[in-house]
Amino acid sequence: MALPLIPTAVVGSHGRPGWWFSGVKSLERGEFGPGDLEEMLDDAADTAIRDMEQAGIDIITDGEVRRLDGYVDSYYAIIEGIRPIPVRRKAGPWGYDQQTRYEAVGRIQAPSGGLGIVKEFEYLRKRTARHTKATCAGPLTFGSRIHPGTVYKGVVDVAERFADVVNEELRGLVAAGADLIQIDEPARGNVSGAEMARLFNRATDGIKATLALHVCFGNRFGRSRFPRTYAPYFPGLLEARADQFVLEFAGREMSELDLWKRYGEGRDLGAGVVDVKGFHQDTPEDVAARIRRVLEVCRADKLSVNPDCGFGWSPRAMCNQKLRALAAGAALVRHELGTGR
Repeated sequence: MALPLIPTAVVGSHGRPGWWFSGVKSLERGEFGPGDLEEMLDDAADTAIRDMEQAGIDIITDGEVRRLDGYVDSYYAIIEGIRPIPVRRKAGPWGYDQQTRYEAVGRIQAPSGGLGIVKEFEYLRKRTARHTKATCAGPLTFGSRIHPGTVYKGVVDVAERFADVVNEELRGLVAAGADLIQIDEPARGNVSGAEMARLFNRATDGIKATLALHVCFGNRFGRSRFPRTYAPYFPGLLEARADQFVLEFAGREMSELDLWKRYGEGRDLGAGVVDVKGFHQDTPEDVAARIRRVLEVCRADKLSVNPDCGFGWSPRAMCNQKLRALAAGAALVRHELGTGR
């Protein structure tokens, strides 16, 4: 089915069912074997896919439900050439300083079977007839918690190595039929937009697919990690050979749309019009109002709409309500534009 004008999409992760968390605890206690885990994760992916379809989302993922410990933590457990550094603060309220960090002790590389993202996508394709998106952490995301040790010269060298690791995974995705691939990178503040673009281009070199770049402020437990402004990254970020830029607006009261008006002419935008960090209910009218504001700076034929970020830290019921509002809000605007669906 052809995509409608202003298609709806997700950034990646879906709100996980309560039984998903129970299954993870059972695994940690040694009560699940590999077969039990595979069954549970297949069921969780099926649930996420069904939720997105029933909400009316046009471009879906598998919900990233197989990534047990967060967006990149599961990968650190299998990536070769790194070792964990003891966490300095364990007590008290959760913060980003309680995340495990790592040190390079050898050549960083994926295991022989890759990171597993290709298998995630292959499962997704078998379970839906809708348009799909494959998602992969970018080199800065992977490298953000790895100390170079004595193996690499610095954090940039670590990120460059991860760019090559990511490139191999993306080649596998294309071979598996992925035609839309999103790379997720952090707005970490100490890396320029031009440097972010350079690493994105290295990670996606030779990849024959529609490429999206999501620039994220952080979302663990609904908390931001970095200053919530894109201004320092423009115009250098536009050196990225990305077909679409996926940016967060809703949770910031639609601020910085002027940046897209200034720099985004002729480019595709995936605009965040649903606040994933807010616990309030977004209504279709809320979403439609935000889309109308984005249309002041972006042509309808260059626009898709999505939540600001993933729903991995959101209750599933809240996630589904917000996805329904996203689909309904987009439908309202399409009706106003006279395009129907």
